[in-house]
Amino acid sequence: QVQLVESGGGLVQAGGSLRLSCAASGRTFSRYGMGWFRQAPGKERDFVAAISWNSGSTYYADSVRGRFTISRDNAENTVYLQMNSLKSEDTAVYYCAAGAYIGSSSTARSYDYWGQGTQVTVSS
Repeated sequence: QVQLVESGGGLVQAGGSLRLSCAASGRTFSRYGMGWFRQAPGKERDFVAAISWNSGSTYYADSVRGRFTISRDNAENTVYLQMNSLKSEDTAVYYCAAGAYIGSSSTARSYDYWGQGTQVTVSS
């Protein structure tokens, strides 16, 4: 069982930056591929970024590639999402997710555990 808690969301102006964190419980964090997804009001949950369990690969949605960076610190049981050059269309609730021994998957069903989400609002 893995519990995930996101933090770092907030209100930022367009062009600004935020760094989201996702802290995971348990001693087997290093065995989990991690992903970030987001859901805007009235829309489906969309993939944002993912990192494999061994940090060997990362994958990004086209809409954020070059602006967002996913990373992980297995010693701290934490995955991060650095978001730069934020746009109003990045406004959403951001969720982190964990899947055992998966690569950098963009498919929500690959993930077994989900956090409660953190709100990111970008004002234009």
